Amino acid sequence: MDIFRHAADAETHPAGTTPLERGSPGDRMYIVQEGEVEIRIGARVLERVGPGGFFGEMSLIDHAPRSASMRTATEVRVVPIDETSFVRLVQETPGFALSVLRGLASRLRQMDAHA
Repeated sequence: MDIFRHAADAETHPAGTTPLERGSPGDRMYIVQEGEVEIRIGARVLERVGPGGFFGEMSLIDHAPRSASMRTATEVRVVPIDETSFVRLVQETPGFALSVLRGLASRLRQMDAHA
């Protein structure tokens, strides 16, 4: 997502780490600026997310614990989006909201296909 290209609050995580664990509180979603992360349940990789992609939206939206872990495949830079920022972005940037909805729908379809 190009609107986060110059975000000042980006976080950097080294390769091979697991900054977000399944079951942990989900008070943020993340936009990947650089690098690649794996979305995992145990050893199973559900998805690889690269620059412009996002993860963590489900927990942010429904306030439930994280349904998967995030492991860094490479060093990554991610932009955290808390609920206040998420609501503002949804209201002010319809393209952002549509991207999140499309991404969520795609992930649900992938999970259904593998069930």
